[in-house]
Amino acid sequence: MKKVLGTLLLGATLVSGYIAYDMYTDHTAKQAAAIEAKTVKKVEQKKEPVIKVDDLTYQLKDSRTGQVMREFQPVHFSDKKVYEQEIKKLADELAKSVDTPMQSMKLDANGALVGGANRIILKEDEFIQNLKNLTTKNLEVNVPIYETAPNLSVETIQGVNEIAIASYTTKFRPSDRGRNRNIQLSAQAINNTVLGPGDYFSYNSVVGPRTAERGYQQAPEIINKELVMGIGGGICQTSSTLFNAVDQMSLQIVARSHHSKDVGYVPAGRDATVSWNGPDFKFMNNKPYPVIIKAYANLAGGTLTVEVRTAQRYL
Repeated sequence: MKKVLGTLLLGATLVSGYIAYDMYTDHTAKQAAAIEAKTVKKVEQKKEPVIKVDDLTYQLKDSRTGQVMREFQPVHFSDKKVYEQEIKKLADELAKSVDTPMQSMKLDANGALVGGANRIILKEDEFIQNLKNLTTKNLEVNVPIYETAPNLSVETIQGVNEIAIASYTTKFRPSDRGRNRNIQLSAQAINNTVLGPGDYFSYNSVVGPRTAERGYQQAPEIINKELVMGIGGGICQTSSTLFNAVDQMSLQIVARSHHSKDVGYVPAGRDATVSWNGPDFKFMNNKPYPVIIKAYANLAGGTLTVEVRTAQRYL
């Protein structure tokens, strides 16, 4: 009997111990799970906020010098349509502040090359693409600006005056003294301009401002289909005569505008109107050799002749 009771007591003790152990284990597991959950929650709470391109400020740097031109905040980066319009406007604004026509070189009285300045262009398409590719890791944006120097040398211009490959003449009334003086001054300004292969010519850049201080006089000019008096009237005859000369040899016309009404010194549609800070006449020498522009205003005879010449060896 004592053995039976002892066995029962031992069994009860073992069962109680097992139940207690099981309860302890379950409690411990729940505590561990609760601690783990709290830890995960704390880690989640400590996560850094996501940085987006829209929230950053970028430095736009000149590709030539590395200098910061301005700062840019792409606040509409996530809205592709709005952002596209925004960066196109930005590219246009920067290009207007950067783009500079090439200043053509000239031959002086001694046959030496003088003057000239580089053509400076901001490549808008390339810049826009750079702005589309912004990342959060690089806060600098390359602004692609390219310079092109006049493509001339002492060797290549030897004999450039030798032969006329294009010529065009227009007429004017010798009695129109003010207008004729303006034609003479503008002809002198473009005379002896030399263009190497790939070089650009800008009439406004070469002739410069038409002001009384520079000798230009009051003369009739066409504005909004009407003849009005203005300083420099008549210079469009020079630009139109030049156009017809360079067009004979198929030089590449870059920019040309028509008057608002026909002019009498060239056939209809063959004019090239210009004005300071307005329409310009531009062309590029697309030939593989240099050319020189010669312009002669015969005030007594009432004729203006523009020739394009080059060296015999190039033909």
